[in-house]
Amino acid sequence: MAVQQRRVSKSRKGMRKSHLHLDPKQVGKCKKCGKPVTPHRVCKSCGYYNDKKIIEVK
Repeated sequence: MAVQQRRVSKSRKGMRKSHLHLDPKQVGKCKKCGKPVTPHRVCKSCGYYNDKKIIEVK
């Protein structure tokens, strides 16, 4: 079993964990209807992706 050699300070622990934050979600605009949509996904409101009708939306 591993035993720590010396205690890690709060500062050093914070510096190590500073890169573990969450990035904000990328949101773009649909070219057909203008609603917000995530990149590389079919628009849920109109059913288009890359100017092609992919799904039929009711």
